[in-house]
Amino acid sequence: MTSATDPLPHPPTATTAAPPGPPAPDAVPPDRAPRWSLPALLAIELLAAVLYTWNLSGAGLNSFYSAAVYSGTQNWKAWFFGSLDAGNFLTVDKPPFADMVMSLSCRIFGFGTWQMMLPEVVAGLATIWILHSCVKRTFGHAAAAVAALVLALTPITVAINRDNNPDTILVLLMVAGAALALRAVTNGRLLPLLGSAMCFGLAFNTKMLAGYIALPAVFAVYLLAARPKLVRRIVNLLLAGVVLAVSSFWWAVAVSLVPASERPYIGGSTDGTAWNLIMGYNGLGRIFGGEGNGGGGGGGGFSGSAGLGRMFNDILGGQISWLLPFSAVALVCGLILSGRAPRTDPTRAALVLWGGWTVLHYVTFATAEGTMHPYYTTVLAPGIAALCGGGGVLMLRAFRTGKRWTWALPAGLAVTAVWSVILLRRASGWNTWLWPTVGVVMAAAIAGLFVFRSGKRVRLLAASVAAAVIAALAGPAAYAWSVPSGSGGGMGGTNPTAGPSTGGGFGGGRGGFPRGGTAPGASGAAPGGEPPNGGQQAGGFPGGARNGELPGAQGTSGGTTPPAGTGTPTDDPGSTSGRTGAGMGGRMMGGGGMQGANSELIAYLKKHQDGATWLLAVSNSQSAAQIELSAKVPVISMWGFTGTDKAMTVAKLKELVKKGELHYIQLGGGMLGGGGPGGADNSVSSQVTSWVKKHGTLLKESTYSKTSSSSSTTDQSTIYRLDPSDAS
Repeated sequence: MTSATDPLPHPPTATTAAPPGPPAPDAVPPDRAPRWSLPALLAIELLAAVLYTWNLSGAGLNSFYSAAVYSGTQNWKAWFFGSLDAGNFLTVDKPPFADMVMSLSCRIFGFGTWQMMLPEVVAGLATIWILHSCVKRTFGHAAAAVAALVLALTPITVAINRDNNPDTILVLLMVAGAALALRAVTNGRLLPLLGSAMCFGLAFNTKMLAGYIALPAVFAVYLLAARPKLVRRIVNLLLAGVVLAVSSFWWAVAVSLVPASERPYIGGSTDGTAWNLIMGYNGLGRIFGGEGNGGGGGGGGFSGSAGLGRMFNDILGGQISWLLPFSAVALVCGLILSGRAPRTDPTRAALVLWGGWTVLHYVTFATAEGTMHPYYTTVLAPGIAALCGGGGVLMLRAFRTGKRWTWALPAGLAVTAVWSVILLRRASGWNTWLWPTVGVVMAAAIAGLFVFRSGKRVRLLAASVAAAVIAALAGPAAYAWSVPSGSGGGMGGTNPTAGPSTGGGFGGGRGGFPRGGTAPGASGAAPGGEPPNGGQQAGGFPGGARNGELPGAQGTSGGTTPPAGTGTPTDDPGSTSGRTGAGMGGRMMGGGGMQGANSELIAYLKKHQDGATWLLAVSNSQSAAQIELSAKVPVISMWGFTGTDKAMTVAKLKELVKKGELHYIQLGGGMLGGGGPGGADNSVSSQVTSWVKKHGTLLKESTYSKTSSSSSTTDQSTIYRLDPSDAS
């Protein structure tokens, strides 16, 4: 038990009957919670809120998802399908659940950065609250406070929770599912288990198979530790499987029931179906590469080579690995300490669940050969946090009661300090005072643990524990604060990261492009020396990792990536700064899309849209998204985010032109000379290019620009005009 004056977990005493198995170290009934517990949680939530919202208007959001959110505010069909454009030509390459939530917020409050990010911020704060509540029930208030603080200060979690990618909502749903599963294990009821299945199903509809990675641990824990007898446990899991299937596949089934001619092309698929997206690009393609996910080395260059050491490399180490060693020690020690407990022991069940969660995600992300962005690892954070809190308190109790376990906690803390120093020293010249401070404080804390281990000097022991926690979290906290303060982080919304750049890879931030730095290779060349887009910057990067190119990197002169926060100061996600494609006020690092063209071109296209549904058709989704956000009209992405979607065909283009629904097509961003952004093997894009050149009328720059020469064409793209007569 704990009290307001003695916050450390106590071992069982002769007057305190211990429950079967290792007791929850400081668990107390809700009406007897320590006075500090709720204020501590509220303080952590306030800290997280500051980290997630400070200078949010200057944050770089992902124009890819912003365009889908905007389209969802304009058209309910686009809202349901997750269409990139309100004309419903192509969807984003994820299920629409997260975009649906953000679109609803924008429908209520108006379209803007804060309105879009409100659900994301709330989701991040709710995840902390749910994890705290879950850990508290099993391990007690002290463990819950540590777990909440670790989650709040995880650098990559801070970075992604300030972004409109779906991962924040994904983590919320998965943590809620895990918490409900543990509730079902401890109380033996079916309803929490069904609720858990529904949460994981909604997680699937947020990011498909990524929402299932922790499911084996959930099922194993219920089968191992739930109170009902074996047959009833199996039946309950089968019922939960039915709920999981319904909550997972309702959207894919609904999409399939709509004729292909009446629905948008499902982005990321090879045949325009949701099922192909599930099994291919967002399924096995993520693990084995291919399906638009690259391959051969893994990660598409964003997270380094695939291998079990990936989480500790120069790119990912500072994002997620600070407390991975301690969580591993805590898991092993906790399982040993609870080894003789009854089958239904809640402590061991929680350790198995959160340990399984962490191991499954670790192995999946470490070995993935497909696209692997650093921000995917935010899903590891709840497992690490729960193990640090719960396992850490178990080790502290063992440290206070028995000589056999005297080594465990100090060893875990020492390893944590050494790894923190290594990570901080990787960031050459960045807060050089921090790493020696971490080392000194942790050494003093460990010494204090031994000095004040026995006797009645509980306050001094508590101070030593607090010092150890501060030393362990100093590095992550510094990295986390670098994002809202603008002193770190990289690539805006396309690939958000925290902390300073340490070189290696090209995912941005940690090991990626430095803020304002250049891509690997001179003059904006992609790895291997190939200039993105065949040496053209204006068309935007095609978006895929398949050619070693950065999805949506801002195509500016010299191949540099401007820092987030540049551009117009307005908070309007669709505002311009005199140059089109600067959606989110130039802060949307979504890339591509006519950066070289000034507002005169967009004004001309809108003036001569002549009733067409779409303003323009461009090669890739990032280009289309930025133009759409600037012009506030639908824009077609012909080849999707990776440049491999075969959404546009000659027959479809002729039909759109003949109906007067599309007049302008941009050939650029990899399409010139045949071959779309996905590469020259995309024969469909070559056919479209040939047909447009043969039947279209080239738009000269002098047509819309007052300063150009009479003979010049658009400076960094080639735009053709097509009328119904051209398609006859």
